[in-house]
Amino acid sequence: MNENKQCDFHVPAEWEPQSGIMLVWPNEDTDWKPYLDDIEKTYIQLSDIITQHESLLLIAKDPDAVRGKLSKTLQRRQMQKIIFRQCRYNDTWARDYGPITLTSHHHTRGFFVPNHLLDFHFNGWGEKFPSEYDDAVNVHLYYSGIFYGALENHSDFVFEGGALETDGYGTLFLTRSSQTAPHRNQPLTPDDIERRLRTIFDFAKRIVWIEHGHIIGDDTDGHIDTLVRCAPAHTLLYMCTDDTDDPQYEELKLMEKQLQGLLTLEGNPYRLLRLPMPDAIYDNGERLPATYANFVIINGAVIVPTYDQPKKDQKAMSIIQEAFPDRKIIGIDSRTPIRQHGSLHCLTMHLPEGVLITDDSYQF
Repeated sequence: MNENKQCDFHVPAEWEPQSGIMLVWPNEDTDWKPYLDDIEKTYIQLSDIITQHESLLLIAKDPDAVRGKLSKTLQRRQMQKIIFRQCRYNDTWARDYGPITLTSHHHTRGFFVPNHLLDFHFNGWGEKFPSEYDDAVNVHLYYSGIFYGALENHSDFVFEGGALETDGYGTLFLTRSSQTAPHRNQPLTPDDIERRLRTIFDFAKRIVWIEHGHIIGDDTDGHIDTLVRCAPAHTLLYMCTDDTDDPQYEELKLMEKQLQGLLTLEGNPYRLLRLPMPDAIYDNGERLPATYANFVIINGAVIVPTYDQPKKDQKAMSIIQEAFPDRKIIGIDSRTPIRQHGSLHCLTMHLPEGVLITDDSYQF
């Protein structure tokens, strides 16, 4: 990894200060059409919570229509925190095609761009779904003048934001399954993929590959943000179950064993917080990917997916509160998002402090 101390770019931990959250609004042209009213209620809840804490970059097919819907619920000061952009897109999973930001606190007398927005190739999680418009969203946003930073082109490499976690201390966490899945970066070998990642994220001190774990119903081939999440003070929150009849049991137990053996860069065990497994939720006989790990960290709060399972929902929120004692824990019913095989973190992309230009925010 890069030892140049003057080049201090890094992926900020998600709990570091943010300038805003990116959301892509559902519409009748997306897969949300059969339950559009229900998912819009979820988006209105998300927008309400986010704008109480930070700015919101909201991409929509029809910004005026979305503005009208939000203005019925949000206060004027919240509406003033929303930056609307019109753009074409296939789907609304901003986490996986939104920009991954590298930031630097380096000071120089010469010209220096402190934020690099990495724009990877998004191909619908291994060519499972159409994605040509999603793949162009970052370029469209960049040229609309909304980002303070340089857009860094990595269009020859498939990578998704939900595949990456960082502990804020120089360790990147990824799942082996999602990076080596078919139709991602073949004919690159796993070793080739790791070398490429080490080149792109050359500031990182190490990459930890999670070798096991999968949430049934997940279309991403095992993104880490459905399984293991980082929190301050060398804390890892993770999904697991003791139900031997659950088909996920063996893989999650193997993942737990790997996490128990992991050490920080200082040689100490991680603080492990185990999240409960929601009772199985089905849609037309198909098990949906209900997971509490897919929470969203924003300035001053954590938004947690809930599943109308009061005891387990409360237990998960209490455990997440342990990991984030200085933040408010807010639950949002996520039974609708999982019908499209994702949850709250998948719907959002955080933008670190100093990235989002808010001078032309919508004035209500």
